[in-house]
Amino acid sequence: MNVVDTSGWLEYFADSPQAKHFAGPIEDTEHLLVPSIVVYEVFKKITLAFDENRAFQAIARLKQGRVVVVSEAIALYAGKLSIEKKLPMADAFIYATALLHHATVTPSTSTSRGLRRCGTLQR
Repeated sequence: MNVVDTSGWLEYFADSPQAKHFAGPIEDTEHLLVPSIVVYEVFKKITLAFDENRAFQAIARLKQGRVVVVSEAIALYAGKLSIEKKLPMADAFIYATALLHHATVTPSTSTSRGLRRCGTLQR
């Protein structure tokens, strides 16, 4: 299973030079997990940068993977990881979701922060 952080999705949608690092996990929809906080962040950022219509188009792409809602277990584990690793809330939720689902995280360079591997922590 694969998890891509918000920045990775935004790079992919912008077709930036870094997009190629995220294309594999994003396009492998059979093995793609999408934390619900990523849905929130992508929707918000694309709406602010463009408009709601474009944001909904992006969300349709995210939903080709399996959206993982925040459970009590994810919330508690994210809180613990946030304290231990000094992670912002969204990063903690993404990381907790990946760890609890034994998924590979494909983070952007700015969010990897030396986190231990989940399967593999790719860059």
